[in-house]
Amino acid sequence: MSATTLDLSRRTFMTTRSEHKVALVTGANKGIGFAIAVSLGTLGFVIAVGARDATRGAAAVERLEATGINAFAVALDVTSDASAVAAAEHIAGRAGRLDVLVNNAGIAGHSDNGAQDPTTLDLDVFRTVVETNVLGAVRVTNALLPLLTRAPSPRIVNVSSNMGSLALHTGPIMAAYSSSKTMLNGLTVQYARRFAETKIMVNACCPGYVATDFTGHFPDRTPEEGAAIAVRLATLPDDGPRGGFFDDDGDIPW
Repeated sequence: MSATTLDLSRRTFMTTRSEHKVALVTGANKGIGFAIAVSLGTLGFVIAVGARDATRGAAAVERLEATGINAFAVALDVTSDASAVAAAEHIAGRAGRLDVLVNNAGIAGHSDNGAQDPTTLDLDVFRTVVETNVLGAVRVTNALLPLLTRAPSPRIVNVSSNMGSLALHTGPIMAAYSSSKTMLNGLTVQYARRFAETKIMVNACCPGYVATDFTGHFPDRTPEEGAAIAVRLATLPDDGPRGGFFDDDGDIPW
């Protein structure tokens, strides 16, 4: 679905420090989100650490600053309109700009007692997962658009999953979670179409099956490895792809 195939060679992406650019990563206090924050911070981005829990957000900022990364905490509950608006105002007041938005915050939803079997789907679980994974991304994106439009090369990255692919049928049957990622992928395309004639570039990525709290720390793929594709999409050149869905190997079948 992307207009351009993503070249994964290192020359495609920014390798020099990006002075004074600002990136908001939602759900950045741990796991893949924190790893994305570290990688972008290492490139020179000022990191706005989006976290629902203020204490955890502050702790993440301390960890980033201990490595020399410029960061600040942003209280952000992606399920709240008011919180998204307040986060945008906070970033505007603190940094005055936003160059990159990484919509990383997400939940799997519980799956016990057939809650995510499509034949016994718990609709409350489904609503909760969609509220965070889909509506949360829309809510935050739209709240931050006024800041993003001021940037010379704004990038939006939606952290999705290949479990949302209609072609691959990967992972366990999790009707709420997988469907939420399918919706997120579809929204990525719609945003990309809307911004086709603008400087805003929107793409989605799959970090893979990563050892985090989200997966019970089961696989051996590190958060840093999972973060790499999001960082690449966040630092695409102006002639990069739009509306695509990528992992480490390139395009993911939709």
